[in-house]
Amino acid sequence: MASKALIALAVLLCANAVFGVNIISKSQWGGRSPNGKSTLANKLSYAVIHHTAGNYCTTRAACEQQLRNIQAYHMDSLGWADIGYNFLIGGDGNVYEGRGWNVMGAHATSWNAKSIGISFLGNYNNDRLTSAQISAAKSLLADAVSRGQLVSGYTLYGHRQVGSTECPGTNIWNEIRTWANWRA
Repeated sequence: MASKALIALAVLLCANAVFGVNIISKSQWGGRSPNGKSTLANKLSYAVIHHTAGNYCTTRAACEQQLRNIQAYHMDSLGWADIGYNFLIGGDGNVYEGRGWNVMGAHATSWNAKSIGISFLGNYNNDRLTSAQISAAKSLLADAVSRGQLVSGYTLYGHRQVGSTECPGTNIWNEIRTWANWRA
């Protein structure tokens, strides 16, 4: 019995490594259910990168607390239906579900219906990306292409390219400009 469970676990881990990135679900991080949802199409041409401009986190517990704080701010103070981003990446290197796949975000005015929004937890004018965060972001974008959410030739923008903001912070900005799908 134990060997079958081990084999099943190994298959799941290998499938995850080959076919996608491990995403910690909203229910796993203690997120609230949304007040509403709008469908986001597949075959999108854009991904927009953000930072939360808040506290940096290095452990899953600390990142989960930040996610709950951000969701509460977005829903309770701003009146949004849910946390604004589709996915968030912590300083712990984990990818966390925000609104998730095929749900329109609230992350970049006039771009929400045509892009997915990925945000890094922290203020990247000061904080620096780790190699684990960079790898997680690139894996998430590759997963978005493989599942058809993004087209293979999608354009990657920093939030500052589509809105009047310094987001995603200078350190992320300098990093993403080296990525293959980034466009000026």
